Amino acid sequence: MKKILAVLTGFLLISCSQASTPTGVSAKFESIKGNDIALRAFLQDMPKGGDLHNHLFGAVYAESWIKWAEEDGLCLDKAELAIRFPGSGGCGDNPTMKDALNFNQDLRNEVIENFSLRDFVPYAGWSSHDQFFATFMDMAALPSRFGDMVAETANLAGEQNIAYLELMHTMELFETILPMVASAPMTGDAETDYKTLMAGKFGSALPDIVARARRDIDTAMARKDALLKCGTKDAMPGCNVEVRFLNQPVRTLPSSAVYAHTIFGWELMKQDARFVGTNLVAPEDDFIALRDYDDHMEQIGYLYETLGERNVSLHAGELWLGLVHPAELRDHISQAVHIARAKRIGHGTDIVFETGYKDLLKYMADNKIMVEINLTSSDALLGITGDEHPLHVYRAAGVPMALSTDDEGVARIDLTHEYVRGTKEFDFSYAELKDMTYNSLRYAFLSDEKKAEMIKALDENFAAFESQF
Repeated sequence: MKKILAVLTGFLLISCSQASTPTGVSAKFESIKGNDIALRAFLQDMPKGGDLHNHLFGAVYAESWIKWAEEDGLCLDKAELAIRFPGSGGCGDNPTMKDALNFNQDLRNEVIENFSLRDFVPYAGWSSHDQFFATFMDMAALPSRFGDMVAETANLAGEQNIAYLELMHTMELFETILPMVASAPMTGDAETDYKTLMAGKFGSALPDIVARARRDIDTAMARKDALLKCGTKDAMPGCNVEVRFLNQPVRTLPSSAVYAHTIFGWELMKQDARFVGTNLVAPEDDFIALRDYDDHMEQIGYLYETLGERNVSLHAGELWLGLVHPAELRDHISQAVHIARAKRIGHGTDIVFETGYKDLLKYMADNKIMVEINLTSSDALLGITGDEHPLHVYRAAGVPMALSTDDEGVARIDLTHEYVRGTKEFDFSYAELKDMTYNSLRYAFLSDEKKAEMIKALDENFAAFESQF
């Protein structure tokens, strides 16, 4: 009975949250829209709910990758401007990162720019889309830096009054699951392939893999708390940020590895409340991702139906006319929603190219399937800005939306930047920004009780913030 009352109370709090915006704060907001630095200061101080679309690897800034490589004795591949792990003979013909960059600002700048979109200018045969995805091949750190990565991302959020992060992160895939299942025969039938994977080495090892991942999370979160001095008088802003994780299989790998890693995530979510969802990552326009898209959706749908409901958010429709064959624009969002049971869609930029898109929009609105809007990412990867972006289409259809960062370290942005950009590019009102802020908690993958608690705190923070005006 207590649990039922708590849930009902949570729904009441959610439905009653976000009272009407005081006239004074709306007037202040409208008065500073033309002043970029004043707008930045206002929005930086404004309470924000969550960042629901944030890749941990992409959230880390290049300078941090360099710092950790210098401290840990990692190597710099000078030809590729990439971090490499030393072998038995050290770095071989390459210098250590520390030796290479010591007093060499020009080379340091080149590495930073290779790890990000800083100062990037597209040229023939190399787009910002290419540059963006190439960064992930060159950045690296020891596994022990997992907690450092979470600490950096959480503290950047805390400094902007963000209360919640859902960080997409890949665990156990490349070192364990991929070599174990890469040669497993797949038929394309989700039930048959599930049985094949579970009958092999992967199925036998799954309990140990999940247990190890949970221990690694324990270690990382303890490291995060230590770095941020949580629980002390010197606690840093990141200590006030709730952090959860989404499992992220890599959709450009063999189908057996994608499926096995999704199964791993399903079990991890069952056992560990810190993992609250799953998502597929890597370029949606990659030929393997396109070839296997239907299979991936069927795999997720099968697990949802047979192993129990889990939270699914999918990169879907992160495509555009000209990037892929028009046939690839017709059903990715629809399949994510109807087959894979996605509760949120990441990007969703090609919505108007989907067959029957008006019916799909209505379905998303009626079923409260939220879209994670990543403005800078959509610009950098797809060249979509302003009226080309479907934000107005989603808004007109009543589909809930929230702003998010995607890969803030690679893009050299933060969530406040996205709020500023949205305001400048789409003329958001204060009320619209506030609604999207609440959406970032309403549609978070949290328990009803925790969600109600966080929304109540957001109510209080907004009341304090707005009292200044």
